[in-house]
Amino acid sequence: MRKLLIVLFLVSLISACQRPDTANVNAESPNVKRYDLRGKVVSVDKAKKSAKIAHEEIKGFMEAMTMEFPIHEDWVWDDLVPGVEVRGTLVVDSSAKDPYWLEKISIVANSAPNQPTVEEKEPEQVGKTVPDISLTNQDGKRFTFKDYRGKALAVTFIYRECPLPEFCIKMSKQFSDMANQIAADPEAKDRVRLLSISFDPARDTPEKLKQYGLGYLGKDAKDDLTVWNLAVGTDKEVRAVADFFGLKYETDANDKTQINHSLVTAVISPEGKVTKVFTGGRWIPDDVLAELKKANYNSPK
Repeated sequence: MRKLLIVLFLVSLISACQRPDTANVNAESPNVKRYDLRGKVVSVDKAKKSAKIAHEEIKGFMEAMTMEFPIHEDWVWDDLVPGVEVRGTLVVDSSAKDPYWLEKISIVANSAPNQPTVEEKEPEQVGKTVPDISLTNQDGKRFTFKDYRGKALAVTFIYRECPLPEFCIKMSKQFSDMANQIAADPEAKDRVRLLSISFDPARDTPEKLKQYGLGYLGKDAKDDLTVWNLAVGTDKEVRAVADFFGLKYETDANDKTQINHSLVTAVISPEGKVTKVFTGGRWIPDDVLAELKKANYNSPK
């Protein structure tokens, strides 16, 4: 009997060692959300494991637009080429390393044989003059885009309570980093400006935006919100600016405190014309700084 008990104990011990830890299998944040996505691949970046996709409206999340998506699955890269139509699941999880990504991707239609692949079109705003819309800056002063004439300007969009590390938090971190670099450059500090526009006028007052900006600049900041401005306006004003630049945003149907939105960053010449538009958040400060320098260099003296 004693030998039998020992054998049963060893069997149970071996089984326990081989059994997966069910507490950790499929562990997932309770905040994760999934949405069906369908669209056409515009471009792929295998090195970054991402694809730019012109997708249809994602019901309950965002309107149709072209956006870059991280993709974790390795099998897709032989089949995921510009021009193919795909379906997949958009996963949104603010607590993950990538706050959003695509999974369960399937090819639903290949590009026609012997046809050129889809080329990414230049955004329609490039070459256009920015409408002279009024906004209010972090000091409570009204201004229009004409007030930036004579300086190269980079514009992006944020809202203060955005929880996603790769969205507004990243945009503000990169704009504050650029602001400190520009402020420390004797030539650039008088010729370059940065502007972050909030699309949450109900909560983002000028005073709150000022504290937000100073917090990102840090205690050893070179800038004092002279180079980097933050602004807000009425719903109508903000929507007009966002529409011009192609920014999409709407209140989350399931959580009214959150705003679902795309990412757009644009560079404007000293003459007030758009020279470059970055969609998504995969740009780095050097990319925008180079475009600002180019905009100033190409400006008539």
